[in-house]
Amino acid sequence: MANIASVAKRARQAVKRTERNSALKASLRTAKKKMAKLLTEGNQEAISAALPGTLRLFDKMVSKNIIHKNTAARNKSRLMVRVNQLSAAKPS
Repeated sequence: MANIASVAKRARQAVKRTERNSALKASLRTAKKKMAKLLTEGNQEAISAALPGTLRLFDKMVSKNIIHKNTAARNKSRLMVRVNQLSAAKPS
């Protein structure tokens, strides 16, 4: 254990931040998996309903410094490519 109070406090804060960040990353992975499932099912209405929330979640993770902005941009781009391919294949 740390002998200096400020170091002990920083260690406690690091534990809290790590738990929070891992929970946020887990929610992001869950959202990505849900979108992947919707894309394989091809349900256009459900995809259009879930897409804005998923994209917003990526942006929130960037603003909280949970993921890098290029990582979010890459994942959002890949997601939009799949959505656009599905909409081009099945016109509504």
